[in-house]
Amino acid sequence: MFEKGKFVIFVTFWHPFFLIPKDKSKIRQVLSKITMYRIISALFLSVFFVSFNSSAQETAKNTAFTFGEELNFEVSYGWLDLAEAKLQIGRRPQNHDGIPHYKIDVFGKTKGAATLFGRVNNNWGAIINPQTMLPLQSYRHIEEGKYRKHELVYLDQKNKKARVELYDRENRNLKEAREYDLKSEVQDLVSGFYYLRSLNLSNLKPGEIITIKGFFDNETYNIKLIYEGTERIETQLGAKDTYIFSPEIPPNKLFRGTYPVKVWVTKDQNKIPVKIKANLFLGSLNLDIVSTKGLRNN
Repeated sequence: MFEKGKFVIFVTFWHPFFLIPKDKSKIRQVLSKITMYRIISALFLSVFFVSFNSSAQETAKNTAFTFGEELNFEVSYGWLDLAEAKLQIGRRPQNHDGIPHYKIDVFGKTKGAATLFGRVNNNWGAIINPQTMLPLQSYRHIEEGKYRKHELVYLDQKNKKARVELYDRENRNLKEAREYDLKSEVQDLVSGFYYLRSLNLSNLKPGEIITIKGFFDNETYNIKLIYEGTERIETQLGAKDTYIFSPEIPPNKLFRGTYPVKVWVTKDQNKIPVKIKANLFLGSLNLDIVSTKGLRNN
């Protein structure tokens, strides 16, 4: 979770899959203590957080994606398949103030044996202004075991205000609403990733650090993102030339190194993420692309 604006989401990786014993009864005992959604969410969020950029960045012109795009991923730890994820842009625009906006959703859910120890079916989303690439709204629908959370955030980028609404378990009745002051224009979890894709990444130099500003869990926060260069990797879509990004992670006992999470984004006109890897002290968690639909550039 986030605490006082510090980026500590990755402490949720405290659940050690690599310590699972061979005895089946002990496996259940260990996994019963694992909150699956935290592992999955941390991987998904790592995609989005690496893409937030400071408001000093000039407004980007998007040529990388369009309505109807769909990206599908698998989440795994070694041989164990944990979950599947989908990033989807609505086929039809959402009109706000006469401007057609993108409606973008991210879906993540457990699959296979992982569902025996806690079902996850989450949906993050955002309504994004294509002219500014800033979010107008963001939302979260969280279903993790018996836990439920339904949140809707209205972002007034011009007046630097955020209104956060929490709804009941069935997502029918408003339970609570609060307003927050923003110090600058901000991205949310989903919009940040698509904003990155709209930028001209070819001008970045290895070692360059980007200051990040975002709003999440009622907090405005800053982290650092380092650009590591390029690499050609094998994916289920074939061999891809990619840009590599790593968010700075506070020191902890779970990860190897200061930059243990890496994200590979294709070095082409589409700029899609094809791989994410989080290095633990033993083993690693991976999110790999498996298929795409509706890409803007063929």
